[in-house]
Amino acid sequence: MLKGFRDFILRGNVVDMAVGVIIGAAFNSVVTSLVKDIFNPLIASTVGKPDFGSFAFTFHGGKFAVGDVLDAAISFLIVAAVVYFAVVMPMHWFLQRLKAVQAGPPPPPTTRTCPECLSDIPTAAKRCAHCGQPVEPIPVAAPA
Repeated sequence: MLKGFRDFILRGNVVDMAVGVIIGAAFNSVVTSLVKDIFNPLIASTVGKPDFGSFAFTFHGGKFAVGDVLDAAISFLIVAAVVYFAVVMPMHWFLQRLKAVQAGPPPPPTTRTCPECLSDIPTAAKRCAHCGQPVEPIPVAAPA
């Protein structure tokens, strides 16, 4: 029973997930500081309040802190933008480059278009199978 638990914990994806959660928690404090120390003063210079936290309304004795929701939404948008532009886009670019290198050059075409009827014919054909038009054969390179 404990061997199965040990194997589960030591799997690569569980460890990667744990590292991601820890990095995400640390990143959250950076974004919170960015919003509190950079964006809120910018908002204060335009609106006159230090942050959106002061925007609230009461309804039948209940206080609705709309400003706190706006602060959280701004924080979320900043996190999403940073993750997308700093992690997702570079990783996508890197994976596309890696796939292109691994794929190598594309294989030579095996068909071509008949100049008379525009149907596909083998590259080594001397005559079109569809219209009977004679065509100049293209030598096929031997596979490497």
